[in-house]
Amino acid sequence: MSANNRSFFQHLHFVLTGIPGLEKEYYWMAFPLGFIYVIAVLGNGIIISTIKSESSLHIPMYYFLCMLALADLGLALCTLPSMLGIFWFDYKVIAFDACLVQMYFIHTLSAIESGVLVAMAFDRVVAIRNPLRYGTILTGGVVCRIGAAILTRAICVVFPVPFLIKRLPFYRSNVLSHSFCLHQDVMRLACANTRVNSLYGLIAVIFTKGSDSLSILLSYAFILHTVLSIASGEGQLKALNTCVSHICAVLIFYVPLIGVSVIHRFGKHLSPLTHALMANAYLLVPPVLNPIVYTVKTKEIRRKIIQMFTRTKITVQV
Repeated sequence: MSANNRSFFQHLHFVLTGIPGLEKEYYWMAFPLGFIYVIAVLGNGIIISTIKSESSLHIPMYYFLCMLALADLGLALCTLPSMLGIFWFDYKVIAFDACLVQMYFIHTLSAIESGVLVAMAFDRVVAIRNPLRYGTILTGGVVCRIGAAILTRAICVVFPVPFLIKRLPFYRSNVLSHSFCLHQDVMRLACANTRVNSLYGLIAVIFTKGSDSLSILLSYAFILHTVLSIASGEGQLKALNTCVSHICAVLIFYVPLIGVSVIHRFGKHLSPLTHALMANAYLLVPPVLNPIVYTVKTKEIRRKIIQMFTRTKITVQV
């Protein structure tokens, strides 16, 4: 194939990879994987419906939680078809354009989730430092504008990524390392200089998750400064207790993210199994664990779940 023809060639599809070395167990692994997705979809759906129906939860803190649940629900639904297709039906092929669409939504929703975590940190700062002005600072209009800014930033930052991939030629391997399409993974297969993609990807990460993580750290520095100025130990514990769920959500999101980033940069010698497990954890852990954390900490959500199971039990008995 001539160099001129190669520059315009692209694969019509990519081949996704499940978990290397466990191919014979895919069918049985699909059941726990399906259960994980049920927890993610059902858990986040319950959070959204509870916040919508319970007037006592119509405050900024829970509006931001609803945004987080929507992002987690979107992430779960983005990866569900390709992952279950591999494990249940051994269907590993994804069209080139479909791969770009999935990639765009995964990275956009991930950027949205990171932005929402910053908004939730800001909410805790206002609630602890200025509790008497909480309602006047974080009004419904302010919350809507924050949500719109998070969405706009994510859409605009990730928008060039599929087009940067689209311009690259692919005429060698078309086998991806994961069960879904990520920018770094697709870029790795390109048969051209990917410096522009790498540079833009780095800028996008710094502008979103890098600045967001610093903002969260700064927010908690303000919170700790305020908490330490409270005279009573009971008051300090009460103030910090309102942050426990958010701290868990931050760790649930950033620990797998940092793990995946470190492995992509410095773990080329590690087995494909390690890469696959870390990538799956990066996308599956937040949608599954966030609803569990907030269900444990929010009595209204717990009550909603109990009512749902009670109705189901009565229906079955009837």
